[in-house]
Amino acid sequence: MSRAPLQEGQTIISLPESCLLTTETVMRSYLGPYIAKWRPRPSPLLALCTFLVSERHAGSRSPWKPYLDTLPKAYTCPVCLEPAVLGLLPKPLQAKTEEQKARVQELWASSRGFLSSLQPLFAEAVDSVFSRGALLWAWCTVNTRAVYWERPPSPCFAAEPDTCALAPYLDLLNHSPDVQVKAAFNEETRCYEIRAASSCRKYEEVFICYGPHDNHRLLLEYGFVSARNPHACVYVSKDILIKYLPPADKQMNKKISILKDHDLIENLTFGWDGPSWRLLTALKLLCLGAQEFLCWKKVLLGETISDLNEKISLDIAQQICLCFTEETNATLQKVSRMKDEDAAWSGQLTLVEALWTEELKILQVSAEVLARSRAAFP
Repeated sequence: MSRAPLQEGQTIISLPESCLLTTETVMRSYLGPYIAKWRPRPSPLLALCTFLVSERHAGSRSPWKPYLDTLPKAYTCPVCLEPAVLGLLPKPLQAKTEEQKARVQELWASSRGFLSSLQPLFAEAVDSVFSRGALLWAWCTVNTRAVYWERPPSPCFAAEPDTCALAPYLDLLNHSPDVQVKAAFNEETRCYEIRAASSCRKYEEVFICYGPHDNHRLLLEYGFVSARNPHACVYVSKDILIKYLPPADKQMNKKISILKDHDLIENLTFGWDGPSWRLLTALKLLCLGAQEFLCWKKVLLGETISDLNEKISLDIAQQICLCFTEETNATLQKVSRMKDEDAAWSGQLTLVEALWTEELKILQVSAEVLARSRAAFP
């Protein structure tokens, strides 16, 4: 909460370099000598994760205990969800989650030798200190809470970008898509600073913006969903498009190839304004008749080819929107039943429910937009 009005350009928070937890912090600690001599060199991410787990294990003996006490005991990112709950997420988000899980698994598998070398530092077996669950907790801490601060390359680490810094207190500021801020490390003051790019009234909660992210990205990277997020959308895959197109179209492969060449095969969405330009353009190109196909470049320039092409494209967009709406309602009903049957998963299911509820609202708005557009082509 702000105790005074904040004006545009005013500093919200200025965190000294000494308060930031970086790979330099790790190298100055008891872990430094072990990292320096280990081959192959550990990644900067592994160094931060190792430090977090080790300091949390130290408990009251850790000078970082006040910060560690502010961190979540568990995270709600999709990589942490129960498999049955994960299966309820939209397919594109499930695919991205599997990619994340593979990266976490790779970090876990590649870290075993290095973590074993730390046994002299612990009375307990390192396997019990650095369990898979502990490493996942540390990975989520860095992934959800770190700020971007590029560090110079170090000979002690693998040749990967070293860009993560944990920022105690600063990372308690919540996200709002409706505010604007400027965040960066100030080389002159040697502080990480966040400045308001919009005003904030006295006694209001002070928000920052994590970026113009849709709800899939917010859930994947930060573990929450933002209501009425202006960047929220519903994704339409290539496979869905093809499902609603005539199977006998001999030019379909050429059309798909054109869309790929012009980067129009992904990020096709429904949003708060209805179907995106990218989605409608892809549909118009895919719906070109045999006699219209040579006009495909005009479609990419936004020109109308024929009333029939416009009508067919809108019809298919409506069909997809309707199908998505029915599937979303069915998923919400399933989530509701699961919440009643298993209270242990209630928190995770509520998060999934929030995501689908926002997508349903977007689809309902899109249906109205499409109905108005379709009325122009009787």
